[in-house]
Amino acid sequence: MSEKNIAIRVDASQEIGTGHFMRCLTLADGLKQRGAKVYFVSRYLPAHLVRLLETNGHRLLKLADDGGEASDGDLPHAHWLGTSQELDAEECIGLLSGQSWDWLVVDHYALDVVWETNLRRMANKILVIDDLADRQHDAQILLDQNLYPDMGQRYVGLVSNRCRALLGPNFALLRREFVEARAATSSRNSEVRKVFVFFGGSDLTNETEKALASIAALSKQDFSVDVVVGAGNSRYEVIKDICMSMRGIRLHCQIDNMAQLMSEADLSLGAGGSTTWERCALGLPALVLSVADNQIAIADGVDKAGAQRHLGLSKNVSVTQLTAAIEEIVSLPKFLVEMSRSAAALVDAEGCKRVINAMEEFL
Repeated sequence: MSEKNIAIRVDASQEIGTGHFMRCLTLADGLKQRGAKVYFVSRYLPAHLVRLLETNGHRLLKLADDGGEASDGDLPHAHWLGTSQELDAEECIGLLSGQSWDWLVVDHYALDVVWETNLRRMANKILVIDDLADRQHDAQILLDQNLYPDMGQRYVGLVSNRCRALLGPNFALLRREFVEARAATSSRNSEVRKVFVFFGGSDLTNETEKALASIAALSKQDFSVDVVVGAGNSRYEVIKDICMSMRGIRLHCQIDNMAQLMSEADLSLGAGGSTTWERCALGLPALVLSVADNQIAIADGVDKAGAQRHLGLSKNVSVTQLTAAIEEIVSLPKFLVEMSRSAAALVDAEGCKRVINAMEEFL
């Protein structure tokens, strides 16, 4: 894919989260390794993520903070865009003009066929990353890395018959560190000696504090805990104080060794979303809380596959219930071993390579 120009339209914020950006960055890094030049087109992107993409050798084409007239539109997540699809498309065309683009990658719940068709004049090919299957798309490739029982039917009528659908965890976009960590991770034993806690970069619903309160309430704690938060977590100072007051807790903020910490852990407390596939790739057993409605079906599917235990929507799970779940799971060593094996069988960490290979087949 040498000498190819690729643009990625994605945003990140406290409400949107960082998962969309991180999986796009993973794809961008893989494309760059094959010689492509990658540009991010974003309206909302925290400064620490801008620094991250620039450190990784990519460029940012910044849309105006004020996107003009906002529109609720008819899409459930339309307000995430900060403007109408038409105005966003017009501004993107302005930024992308003057250069030819081989691929346009779109990862945004507030964009659909309206925006994509408008951008068709700028890009030879469009790849859409989606999780929701709630709107139509105009794309050569559609990627949905999630696990649903009806995966093959979810996008019928939402994309053309000519669109190639890359569906399921075999196409999960995992960073290179997870590919390497999977190869180096040995089989897990049954004893829980270290717990990994991570509820996303922003943790808008404040599940990290709930997890810490649940651990503090355990009748016995025979394990150490690594707690990870993103730089965008508004409760960082409070969480820091809580961790300092507890025994065996280490707090990490905006780190680049997630795979290492996850490899060293025996159990994870976390949210649904893209971190699901990172845990699975490393065979890490997990107690999972869905922090958004669209995570529920995916979390249930992974639970049914035996790769995690889904406790339900986070707002419905109390500290007491989470404490009980932790105490139960650490007392079931054989169950943890089987969960680890089932998780590792779902994701082989080669998804990014498969997606880029599919893109290259169109060139």
